[in-house]
Amino acid sequence: MFDLPGKKSRLAELDKIISQPKFWDEPEKAQQCVREQSKIKGIIDEFEHLNSEFEDAEVLNELSIEERDEEAAEEARDKLFRIEKKVEDLEFKRILGDPDDERNAIVSINSGAGGTEAQDWSEMLLRMYLRYTERMGFEVQMLDMQEGEEAGIKSATFLVKGPYAYGYLKGESGVHRLVRISPFDSNKRRHTSFSSIFVSPEIDDTIEVELDEGDLRVDTFRASGKGGQHVNKTDSAVRITHLPTGVVVSCQNERSQHQNRVNALRILRARLYELEKEKQRERLEELNSTKKEIGWGSQIRSYVLHPYRMIKDHRTEYETGNVEPVLDGDLSEFIKRYLVFSSKDGRDKIIGNTGQ
Repeated sequence: MFDLPGKKSRLAELDKIISQPKFWDEPEKAQQCVREQSKIKGIIDEFEHLNSEFEDAEVLNELSIEERDEEAAEEARDKLFRIEKKVEDLEFKRILGDPDDERNAIVSINSGAGGTEAQDWSEMLLRMYLRYTERMGFEVQMLDMQEGEEAGIKSATFLVKGPYAYGYLKGESGVHRLVRISPFDSNKRRHTSFSSIFVSPEIDDTIEVELDEGDLRVDTFRASGKGGQHVNKTDSAVRITHLPTGVVVSCQNERSQHQNRVNALRILRARLYELEKEKQRERLEELNSTKKEIGWGSQIRSYVLHPYRMIKDHRTEYETGNVEPVLDGDLSEFIKRYLVFSSKDGRDKIIGNTGQ
């Protein structure tokens, strides 16, 4: 669990630092301290509130025993249930301990093998993630979307804003596989489609990602799809290629070419930052044997709608036959299972302790 005495000690240390007269002489470091102070204070306040709630539950329980008051006993049980749920939530947040986990997330969806089928599948995934972010209370800003020629989308990139957005969504990076009877096949044959998801943290000015203008190729073009006359008649869309890595990003959802360029550079910086983090993880061998490259044929999750109905995560082995809620955005169990599974101490207990 959390080291509460350690956190109180760190909070006292931060309070002392922040009270210094020259504290704001280095604004970036000062802001980091203030953010850390706020985070630790929030955790301590939550624990103190839970402790107070637990004491109330104890009093109610004693009252129910002494006076044989069933109503007090029921209230005590309800309080304990809520306390247990909050403690579980706090323990889960402890897993999200990477500094980047608290950041906003940039999510990209790209259609893979399967043509129109894959593009339709990519649009289904986009809807699934948008519904998930809605359930979580996150804010979404669409940065780029390329519609398919016949149906669905070729790609989409959107920014998810909210506490721990990246932490919750980071495990969704990888290839997602769909098996179903094709709605586009007159012979009603079974098709397999692939779409890849890439999630990176939105980075701010406190993180330096050097971009040499000589390493960038910037192309402008007319945006496609819905958006009115302006979108289709001006070269407002921007595509930026980072030549050393081959990373390509594009933005077309803003009316201004300048704003699309700003957003494209924001996505590029986040993507390069995440790639560098991946290299560091590989060098430190922190990625275990379950790691799969984001490439075709190495799916992290399968969604089977025919001949049976099942969604299975190939990393945690968690599966469910109740596919409709998942496709409608109820990803919480899959996300929780993966995050616990990928934590340092969660690998041995993820499946056994839940009885599923």
